Amino acid sequence: MQTYTERHRRKLRFALAGAALAAVAAFSLAGCGATQQASGESASGDDKTITVAAVPTPQGEILENAVASLLEADGYTLEVKEFTDYVQPNTVTEEGDVDANYYQHIPYLDNFNEEQGTHLVAVEAVHFEPMGIYAGKSASLDALPDGATVAVPNDATNEARALLLLAKAGLIEVKDPTDVNTTVNDITSNSKNLKFNELEAANVPNVLQDVDIAVINGNYALAAGLSVNKDSLAVETADSAAAQTYANYLVVKEGNEDTDKTKELEKALNSDEVRDYINSTFDGAVVPVF
Repeated sequence: MQTYTERHRRKLRFALAGAALAAVAAFSLAGCGATQQASGESASGDDKTITVAAVPTPQGEILENAVASLLEADGYTLEVKEFTDYVQPNTVTEEGDVDANYYQHIPYLDNFNEEQGTHLVAVEAVHFEPMGIYAGKSASLDALPDGATVAVPNDATNEARALLLLAKAGLIEVKDPTDVNTTVNDITSNSKNLKFNELEAANVPNVLQDVDIAVINGNYALAAGLSVNKDSLAVETADSAAAQTYANYLVVKEGNEDTDKTKELEKALNSDEVRDYINSTFDGAVVPVF
């Protein structure tokens, strides 16, 4: 009959042996994982699967409904990972969790790289979402009274675009009609004494009936049931300074500009099929720039 001490020692030997085996197994698994990582496995884990981070509209729709079939014809499978914020798509691209992203313009990308220390590069312009001037209490630009109120977005980027569009429409004059950093302080002539009601971009459509005119982003106009082509009194064009500056790009991590996957995405996103899809789907709220 074993004493308590003998039984205790025996249990201890079994426990130590089990711990040793577990350590060996864990080391083996870690080594296996390290080997897979070092072998250069792609973000998707499959050389024929291309993963792209995007926001749902319009980028996610363009990828799912127009780009996927083009890639499939070339032997690739497209996997779209959708995000509702503007930070995570860049983060997962930097970390290699996806092959590319599609949702942003150059000013945002440059600022993100500077602030976050990331190494992301733009490789191909695809589209931009034009701003338009819409009628509120005044039915036309010619009918604007002296001292009319104009609703504009209050963030620096979109307010500058709004002011440039108002200048192009002949309602104001600014120092440089191509300067995308224009502010109200750069207005050199305001013959109609326009008053500016500065609001968050998403809220501008909500005050349309309370102001004479409003300058609204394309995506918010679309959400408000406004047609850029039919309802706008003036709109940014594809050859405007805004279109060149705020076009949405395909973006990859530095070093991946010339990979097969990037080239496939570039070709698909700048195809006739994608151009036709954009033009027939978004009613002018999204405009191809290729």
